[in-house]
Amino acid sequence: MSELTLIIGNKNYSSWSMRPWLALKHAGAVFKEVLIPLYQPGAKTQILEYSSSGKVPVLHHGSVVVWESLAICEYVAELFPAAGLWPGDPAARAHARSIAGEMHAGFAELRRNMPMDLRQRKPGEGRTAAVDGDIARIAAIWQDTRARFGAGGPFLFGSFTNADAMFAPVCTRFATYEVALAPVCRAYVDAVLDLEMVRAWYAAGTAEPWYLP
Repeated sequence: MSELTLIIGNKNYSSWSMRPWLALKHAGAVFKEVLIPLYQPGAKTQILEYSSSGKVPVLHHGSVVVWESLAICEYVAELFPAAGLWPGDPAARAHARSIAGEMHAGFAELRRNMPMDLRQRKPGEGRTAAVDGDIARIAAIWQDTRARFGAGGPFLFGSFTNADAMFAPVCTRFATYEVALAPVCRAYVDAVLDLEMVRAWYAAGTAEPWYLP
């Protein structure tokens, strides 16, 4: 297999980079990581060397270039089918893709007002009526998915999938901004944040130089 190279931004801030990184780690993939500090002079030029989109993350695999988070997660699932990055049951898999797609495309108010920042605690900051609506929708997705498909493990579909990779940065936001959650949602957040690969991402992110957006 050709070498996999994942180009990412700051681990403290880049929620989009975190998602495919977790998918690759869960799959047990051996990959090279290239971190380009965002918000710094020359960052865009460096990123353009790897991706015509000018954004991170981007995955290089031989001649294949995949430059969008959910597409990278899909590609990793195809490369490593034994990793179970999508549920085996067709109904569960369709649900997983639906909620992953909703996470990818939606929740703009949450993203805008409660940006990912691993090293800080900001209880109550960024809360608006629109943000509360996003939080309520996310909680409803988690509760419904856990109730319908979550038997056998602590994650949305029991075992870890791309849906969890997509929602993992939200779990970090809920920790940073100390969002109160129903017990089933709190247990889910705790399970995600306790994953060894998530703790490794946190450790690296909080140790980064203090690049401010």
